[in-house]
Amino acid sequence: MLPFICGIVEGFYGRPWSMEQRLVLFKWMQRWGLNVYMYGPKDDLKHRLLWRETYSVEESAQLKALVLGARECGVEFVYAISPGQDITFSSSCDLALLKQKLRQVKGFGCMAFAILFDDIDHAMCPTDKETFSSFAHAQTSVANEIYRYLGEPPVFLFCPTEYCSSLCYPSLSKSYYLKVIGDELDPAIGIIWTGSTVISKEITPESVEEVQDVIKRRPLIWDNLHANDYAQRRVFLGPYKGRPSELVSKLHGMLLNPNCELEANYIPIHTLATWYKCGLGGKGTATEGGEEGPDSCRPYCPSEALNLALADWVKEVNRPLSPSRQLLKDETEGQPRSKLSNVVTQNGNIEPRTEKLDMRATDLLSQRSPLKELELELDKTGEGSCELTREDSETSAGHRAVTEEAESRKTGPSGPGGSERDGTVSDPEKRAAERVGTGGLDPAKPSSGPPAGGKGCGVTERDGAEASPERDGGEDRVSPAGRTLRLTGALTPADLRLMVDLFHLPYEHGEETASLLREFHWLKSNSDFVSANTKVESKKAEEWRARSCAFQLSCDRIVQLYRQFISSSNRAIVYDLYPYLWDIRNTLLVAKAFVMWLDGRIERDTYSFNSWMNCFQWCRTGSAPVVLGVAGETWIYRGGLAGEFQMMLPVTNSSELFNQPPPLFPTLKSYTIRPFFQEDKKALYTVCREIHNAKSQEKDGTDVYPDLIGDRFLGHFLTLCPDYCFVLEDEEGACGCVCGALEVSSFLKGCEAAWFPAMQEKYSKPTALDNLTPTQELMMFFHRKPSFPDSLLYRFPSLIQLNVHPQLQDSSEARNLIICLMSALKANGSQGVFCELKARNKLALQLHVSLGFLELPGAEVSSPEGVIFGRLL
Repeated sequence: MLPFICGIVEGFYGRPWSMEQRLVLFKWMQRWGLNVYMYGPKDDLKHRLLWRETYSVEESAQLKALVLGARECGVEFVYAISPGQDITFSSSCDLALLKQKLRQVKGFGCMAFAILFDDIDHAMCPTDKETFSSFAHAQTSVANEIYRYLGEPPVFLFCPTEYCSSLCYPSLSKSYYLKVIGDELDPAIGIIWTGSTVISKEITPESVEEVQDVIKRRPLIWDNLHANDYAQRRVFLGPYKGRPSELVSKLHGMLLNPNCELEANYIPIHTLATWYKCGLGGKGTATEGGEEGPDSCRPYCPSEALNLALADWVKEVNRPLSPSRQLLKDETEGQPRSKLSNVVTQNGNIEPRTEKLDMRATDLLSQRSPLKELELELDKTGEGSCELTREDSETSAGHRAVTEEAESRKTGPSGPGGSERDGTVSDPEKRAAERVGTGGLDPAKPSSGPPAGGKGCGVTERDGAEASPERDGGEDRVSPAGRTLRLTGALTPADLRLMVDLFHLPYEHGEETASLLREFHWLKSNSDFVSANTKVESKKAEEWRARSCAFQLSCDRIVQLYRQFISSSNRAIVYDLYPYLWDIRNTLLVAKAFVMWLDGRIERDTYSFNSWMNCFQWCRTGSAPVVLGVAGETWIYRGGLAGEFQMMLPVTNSSELFNQPPPLFPTLKSYTIRPFFQEDKKALYTVCREIHNAKSQEKDGTDVYPDLIGDRFLGHFLTLCPDYCFVLEDEEGACGCVCGALEVSSFLKGCEAAWFPAMQEKYSKPTALDNLTPTQELMMFFHRKPSFPDSLLYRFPSLIQLNVHPQLQDSSEARNLIICLMSALKANGSQGVFCELKARNKLALQLHVSLGFLELPGAEVSSPEGVIFGRLL
């Protein structure tokens, strides 16, 4: 038997790892000194559902190669089987099939086994009830017989049905089931345990001793700390934590069940190995100072372990790898990674292009899988790859990871590329920046948000990436505005630390992320300092705006991280983590826009925030899910960081707003959302005219009446309800907007009193009302009296209208616009919104339906082709 089992269990639900990924895992384990890998993916049919079936010739060859690969890396391969769902314990036939299956696996060279009875029903069939006195007796009988049949292998593990304290009935100390397991199971068989809960925040020596007293042996921990199979929107990059190193002397072993995405597990596995070395007393390992560790157990420090892992990870993530983790051919031959050439893309940008990657047959993805198509698309556009820094620079950057991070924290906020802030900042702004941890930003540069004189601050994605001494060797990307983007694909230690902070652990966020959540909560809670009803400026208002500015800068930094990440040449890690970064990037675009909108637009006398501000206690240092003040398993709330921001938006009752998959093809195109300012009117009129002309074949009157289309579709909103308009911008400027009216009845009265008379003077009524041209149809809008029935306005008092450029490829940006407007309307008291769409506009209909809108039959429309869709807030 191994002195202490420490390694990885592939025991999650979901798509199992590929054979190639497992071989990569074995090399990691060999490098870091881990000794056991357990094969037990829940969705491998022949591991669980079809456990009776033996492996085919092809499957046998793969498993045999896997066992051999583990052995070559010094890793013990443990084959686990889960027959508990439908086995008849008293059936000699089932027992014979189980023996046959394990005998086949033993023939592959596997000498370690596990039998798992987790996540099954306690009930026995009538035949088993006649044979065994209890469920525990049935399980131990089968396990003992299999153990003896296999020749009493040195490693044989057993997972009970009650595998954590929370599943024990009536309690751990009084569990009859576990008492029978401890008494009847062969003493040489190890028993698997997950801790106090399925996903234990902490595992203490005292809790281990309590389990040991019941099961009559030291438990082996199956640790689900980094498992994310229960939450599709969460991934955990944080260090191994909550388990003191002294547990090594009290346990039979420790197996980490990590994230479903292999590339997300570098730091969890690396820090697990550090924990293991600390528990062994550092024998055969060197401390950070280079001296041999003592023979006794050393305290384990998660932050120090994280620093060591980041120094290695920065080199790993900047390797030019294909999705199958193969080095690109020219890189392995010592040549530059790729040949860059300037090409002009469809939007007119001059961008570097890389020659198409060599997709070998050993890629893990099928030739036409969605992710493969993603890679091919990125190759075609040149957006997915940029030249790396020299190898020596990359290596030194990795070794300097801890030092650079410490220096950056000492010197204060800096730009995304490390440039220091220019000018001086007021004390409130300094305090706000420190509170939300805006290190790495350059707040001296204005956002693409409001024009000169407008409110708001931030760093645009195009501005924030201009200079970066840490990104030497990268190619420049020229924007239409003449600014240069530094997107080298080389992720820095600061980038990776921020990623770990964003996707930390199931029970806690990183320090900077938790601070960002608290800032968002504070800005909403104290928005009355800058509300529309505030008549006199105060120091509180100054503080609010300073903290708002710092919050926006932090959001910009994370959005910039997303773009830098997508441009990385390591496509393996991009594929695994892209959906999670896309999710938080989208959410922060909305959160930032909403905070900007709060300044001077929220009407605190109109609507009480209590219904959405304090409904959950999300913003605290240890942000475990809380329901009615009682902590539970982490799957009580599955949204992670993005979900917590979304929960604090006014439209919190709308899971369909955010549960959307990311676009198949990620893009480096920069988008921002912000409130409307009067200086935007000309640009939005242009966008509106382009949208209309793209839909209409006839363009009569466009030259004669250049403002007609804008006046028809946007003018009344921008004039009467400017506070309920949001602008979408890309690198070239405005490319869309969403407009709304809080109370349609008041809005229509304002149109009749002021807007329509002015437009009637500007656009005379056509003399002939039959056979109107498209231009005359637009003019007639100002000479009619629009109205909506009271029955509609009673439930849906607010109106919204979306206008986005037809070339906008990412529908998520349009979704973000609508979510921003609905949040603003809900914050000021609206309980429902409606919109009028064209029945033939299938894309618009699909978009609104996906956001929870439903068709309201019978509602009066302004045109025969129109349909009314509504949604409660």
